[in-house]
Formats: sequence, C-alpha cells, structure tokens
Amino acid sequence: MFINRAMNPVQYTTNRELFGSRRDELNVVMAFCGMTVAEDGRVRRVTVAHNLDDAMERARRLHGALANRKVHQDVLKFCKAELLDENYFHAVFEAIKSIAAKIRTLSGLRSDGADLVQEAFALGKTKSPVLAINNLSTETDEGEQRGFVNLLIGLFGTIRNPLAHNPKVEWDMSEQDALDILTIASLVHRKLDQAYRHNNP
Repeated sequence: MFINRAMNPVQYTTNRELFGSRRDELNVVMAFCGMTVAEDGRVRRVTVAHNLDDAMERARRLHGALANRKVHQDVLKFCKAELLDENYFHAVFEAIKSIAAKIRTLSGLRSDGADLVQEAFALGKTKSPVLAINNLSTETDEGEQRGFVNLLIGLFGTIRNPLAHNPKVEWDMSEQDALDILTIASLVHRKLDQAYRHNNP
C-alpha cells in the first residue's frame, strides 16, 4: 500500500524521470520477492528472480546494442533487468504496447490495435485522419501516411497480438529478434514524435 501511494503517477506529472528512476531501483530489489512496480505505479506479482547477474548482463548487452543504434529513449527503458529476467518476451511486449499508449495520448482515442491505427491515421475520401506524420499536401505525403498505417498494423498483428494471446513458452524470442523488433519500435516512436493533430476525433 505504501509503495502504491508513493509511486502514484499523478505525483510525477512534472518529473517523469524521477518516477522512472525510483521504479527501476525498486524493481531490482522487489524482483527477489516476486513483485514489480508497473507503469501505473501499482505493485504486481511476477516470477521470482533467482539470478540477477544474468538479467543484468542481458540488460547491459541489449541496452548497449540499442544505444549504438541511437534508438528512441521510450524504447531503451524496456531493456531493464527485471523485464529481461523473464527473457526478451516481456521487454518486446511492453515496448509494443507503449506505441499504442502514445497513439492514444496523441489522438484522444480509446481503441486498440488495428482499429486504433485506422481511426488515428487512415486517409479516407470523406474523412481526414486524426493524426498526421507529415503535411499530407502531396501524393508522396499521403503515400507515406498510408505506409505508416500498414507498418503499425503489421507490427501489432505480427508481434503484439501473438505475444498477448500465446504463452511465453510458445514464443521463442531470441536476443537478435528482440533487437530487431525494438529497433522498429524506435522508428515508430520517432515518427509519432513528429505527428500532429490533423483533425479532431
């Protein structure tokens, strides 16, 4: 109860970095009790960590590889030891979920997956998209927007949906797979940073 109250995200609206650093430090210790502080600041039960050294080594290795690629900061935060202790499955899953969360924040929409992408970005003959990643003033701009829609739908369909519905043991996530997927997620986050409200939902 104390941690839930102390980590209430409302208290960190002007200092997200403090929330992140406190959460990271808590989770390293709490992993040995089979608990973690989630992004909503609430304590959740997870698998008890038995070997922090291995998790820390994986976190450093993956974080270093992604840092060399200059990936987006919103992706790097999912390369933490407490996530990688459950293998790369959870780091990738949470990173992909963060894309949907950012789209909802930018658009004000509440749907998810392909529906969210279509509602937010799709071009129509009679309807403008809620969000645009460019000026949409030329055929090239519109082609890029449509391509971004296809990329997002493919990312959710190929990665997020199978991870959400299949047990971890049925999804063989290698370090190379995780590196490639998180790099794509970085590209998406950079595009979303450039997106602007084109039309009210």
